[in-house]
Amino acid sequence: MGTRQIEFRIAASPPPRLDKALSRDVPASENLSRTRLARLIDEGAVQVDGTEARDAKAKVAEGAAVTITVSEAEDSHIGPEDIPLEVVFEDADLIVINKPAGMVVHPAPGSPNGTLVNALLHHCGADLSGVGGVKRPGIVHRIDKETSGLLVVAKSDAAHHGLAAQFEAHTVERYYRAICYGVPDANDPRLRGVKGVSFEPGNIMRLTTQLARHKTDRQKQAVVFHGGRHAVTRARVVQAFGSPGVLALVECWLETGRTHQIRVHMAHAGHGLVGDPVYGGRRKLAARAFTPETAQKVQEFNRQALHAAVLGFEHPVNGKMMRFEAALPEDMAGLVHALGGDV
Repeated sequence: MGTRQIEFRIAASPPPRLDKALSRDVPASENLSRTRLARLIDEGAVQVDGTEARDAKAKVAEGAAVTITVSEAEDSHIGPEDIPLEVVFEDADLIVINKPAGMVVHPAPGSPNGTLVNALLHHCGADLSGVGGVKRPGIVHRIDKETSGLLVVAKSDAAHHGLAAQFEAHTVERYYRAICYGVPDANDPRLRGVKGVSFEPGNIMRLTTQLARHKTDRQKQAVVFHGGRHAVTRARVVQAFGSPGVLALVECWLETGRTHQIRVHMAHAGHGLVGDPVYGGRRKLAARAFTPETAQKVQEFNRQALHAAVLGFEHPVNGKMMRFEAALPEDMAGLVHALGGDV
């Protein structure tokens, strides 16, 4: 496997740590993240004034000559698989996919293959220029296995670095469509008593809490108000179904992006998602709300009714604003039609 060398000097007033100084001064065109640089230091791939530097916390002087030896991208240990993908957009730096429900994003214990990453390795092939030194797609965000919708994936280090920064800064536009129990309404006295729930003009429900792993079930997330990670979700009603409001098609958008955030927040507000086996629960519908056939379709909906419908971001390489929309998938659209709604 080939290598290349990156040479530069430390500029004035260097940060107190080597890894931070390298991150600041390494040529931007190399797109080496601080995490990648720390790994290169640990591997002995960094020399300062001709001497190997293995301590990321070491001090470095202004004007010091730095040489970093970087290996060419190696093949991923994850195998490519010929799995059909709905590609919404693709260029040399990134790809936007409309993921179907039922597909896991990344291989993990219990899901070693059949994932989006396996499919992308086959689809992109030689177009992957290497992310973190490995020829693999750069996953900068995920949606749950049973959630459908839009995902952007990096094909190059430059795109991975730029997209990750936007997600960290919460500047990415992400709108979801969901079908929930009940109809969130500012006039509902029950909601006024739910901690973390407030309403903004336009009957927009705002949920502001911390989220952390559930104390007893480590696969779940839970709302907390001390510790955890800050999370903000907004939701507005698109259509209400049944009388009085039994179900609703809602639009949710994220200010932050935490694991299971919409599912946990909507359940916390008492508006769990239809079909969600973890947070939504199976609720008995009022006998007069729908026909028996429609009620049965609701009860038998076999995944969380959640779809990533809109994704907007700045192209990490050319700076162009990108915005994509994906219509409701067949199963959710069919349920909305059965409830008497439009999509």
